[in-house]
Amino acid sequence: MKIEKNTAVTLRYKVFDSKGKLIEESQEPMVYLHGGYDNTFPKVEVALEGQMPGYQVTLELQPQDAFGLRDESLVQTIPKTQFPPGVKVGGQLEGRGEDGHAQVFTVMKIKGDKVLLDGNHPLAGKALRFAVTVAAVRPATEEEIAHRHVHGEHGHHH
Repeated sequence: MKIEKNTAVTLRYKVFDSKGKLIEESQEPMVYLHGGYDNTFPKVEVALEGQMPGYQVTLELQPQDAFGLRDESLVQTIPKTQFPPGVKVGGQLEGRGEDGHAQVFTVMKIKGDKVLLDGNHPLAGKALRFAVTVAAVRPATEEEIAHRHVHGEHGHHH
């Protein structure tokens, strides 16, 4: 079956930085609903349109095509007294961004009584290379199309 709108696509992938260093490799397959549902990067969808299981491609993605440009307004320094005991560098906390929406922040540095948080995705601002292999393609269910994402194994669970 070919990849087209309203198909569930199972991928295996590797993510490399611009120098070719492996950043991440899928341990479990990734499954997404194809067809403009924002379940993967648009350039990945374009490259996979019309392809079949077994297809392999390596894509060079600029920051704006992957995890976005860095937004320095998402970097904040907060008094350490506002954190629970045991806060550590590399830890992640959920808070509210300036727009009031839930935001995940990573603890970047603790210096004295101050904690530096970064709400950017860890790969924001980086050019990346995605090596993708299509493992399977199937028709999406009516429920998956209505919910705009894949359900079940390696997909979304309600």
